[in-house]
Amino acid sequence: MSKPAYKRVLLKLSGEALMGDDAYGINRATIERTVADVAEVAKLGVELAIVIGGGNIFRGVAPGAQGMDRATADYMGMLATVMNALALADAMRHVGITARVMSAIGIEQVVEPYVRPKALQYLEEGKVVVFAAGTGNPFFTTDTAAALRGSEVSAEIVLKATKVDGVYTADPKKDPNATLYSSISFDEAIAKHLQVMDATAFALCRDQKLPIKVFSITKPGALMRVIMGEDEGTLVHV
Repeated sequence: MSKPAYKRVLLKLSGEALMGDDAYGINRATIERTVADVAEVAKLGVELAIVIGGGNIFRGVAPGAQGMDRATADYMGMLATVMNALALADAMRHVGITARVMSAIGIEQVVEPYVRPKALQYLEEGKVVVFAAGTGNPFFTTDTAAALRGSEVSAEIVLKATKVDGVYTADPKKDPNATLYSSISFDEAIAKHLQVMDATAFALCRDQKLPIKVFSITKPGALMRVIMGEDEGTLVHV
């Protein structure tokens, strides 16, 4: 087998990626399939950090959060990411992968606080590091957390795992003529208003010259093909 194209990567998983076809929550079969893909990559020696969202859990309480103060709702979302991170780490344990959950907000009885040198040590030891609670601040998305943590741990690339197999010229669900980009520059994506990540995350990746690969986590073998540098998804670059 050829060598992986990357030594250290930051994988951004949306909470919705763990939901499967359910309305909200964690679908057991879906998380097991995702973790199997992650384990396959980790066993190649790739140093893997993960930022996880919380939309799958927050979606279940969203109706009751209507009219809520934005900062309060964001903190609830951060706690949802901690729940997802714990579920991921436990599923990894079952397949023989050691994972460490690090939270941007203090819940020491449950998970470790995020400390950059410790995260780097874990990565160098071959452990998967799961970053929870976003940036620890309201008004910032987990996309921004992925860009920030990817920069902090010197990842070579941010892998944005979605339900769509890359970046299209238009919404493929609405426009049957939409075509997939194999690669696109940050400036071109901004000029064309392509929704790769939120603006803050996108700008940070561009400024740090941190490329983004957008691909479908639901597509069998896609994560491995991305890691091996094969033609999969869309590369967003400087």
